[in-house]
Amino acid sequence: MSQDQLKVGLGQIAPVLLNREATFARVCNTIAAAAEAGCAVVGFGEALVPGYPVWVERTDGARFDSPVQKRFHARYLDQAVQIEAGHLDAVCAQAKAGQIAVVLGVIERPPDRGGHSVYASAVTINASGDIASVHRKLMPTYEERLTWSPGDGHGLRVHPLGPFTMGALNCWENWMPLPRAALYAQGEDLHYAIWPGAVKNTQDITRFIAREARSYVVSVSSVLRGSDVPADFPERDAVVEGEDAFLTNGGSCVCGPDGEWVLPPVAESNGLLVADIDHRLVREARQNFDPVGHYSRPDVTTLHVNRARQSTAQFSDD
Repeated sequence: MSQDQLKVGLGQIAPVLLNREATFARVCNTIAAAAEAGCAVVGFGEALVPGYPVWVERTDGARFDSPVQKRFHARYLDQAVQIEAGHLDAVCAQAKAGQIAVVLGVIERPPDRGGHSVYASAVTINASGDIASVHRKLMPTYEERLTWSPGDGHGLRVHPLGPFTMGALNCWENWMPLPRAALYAQGEDLHYAIWPGAVKNTQDITRFIAREARSYVVSVSSVLRGSDVPADFPERDAVVEGEDAFLTNGGSCVCGPDGEWVLPPVAESNGLLVADIDHRLVREARQNFDPVGHYSRPDVTTLHVNRARQSTAQFSDD
């Protein structure tokens, strides 16, 4: 493999819904498999740990002061990821052991916002096992707003990965032109788009972003069957339509900077997917269009990005 080439991994796996440790075990096993396969990076779906809130639309999630939704929220908090408490230590250790970078979707419960609200966060871990960035989803989508909080720009960052510069966004914020532009402006040419799991989400936008950015785009989704929902899950009968029915059906894929599929969307399949990418194709594609280089006009339009981590209060002590 030449210095321009890289192998990337897509962990299209299911969570054990609302079970943080059991889901982390699946994540670590997949990281180990990706490292064994020679991947430089492996990504996972949005909110994989401890799971996407599939219950909201199935249990009257908009009903105000609902005891059912309160119970879900309390359990979501219990199983959410608190980075400061060391919940990601095993994942970081697995990344270090395999010398592989990781992009992981988690539900974050940050103490810097009081510890009782949650955020859909894309966590990037480098091959040394260090947390490189935590990007809290800027705007939860539709019913997600009933359970997740809006994030901030602190995690709009890119990271070196071999010949590439890698960034990541969560789900529908991949549709937001300005956050994409913020990553392009930092030299991004490998984009991880993480999704809860639906071919309808990945089949069009993956190619669109690749064509716009003249970059590789890796869309990673989860899969979730009824059988992945634990027996003690609240309101299980309302949430699960059938043990073999897919609540989320995957759709992970890879598109090249020319807009052609490297790996077309894969649905209803659980496991590790692998693809080879070549930075030479990025350089070729940028010959006639470079969105923040020769085909930009910063004298006419520029973007201001606030990357300060937002907080409710700022304290000045003597």
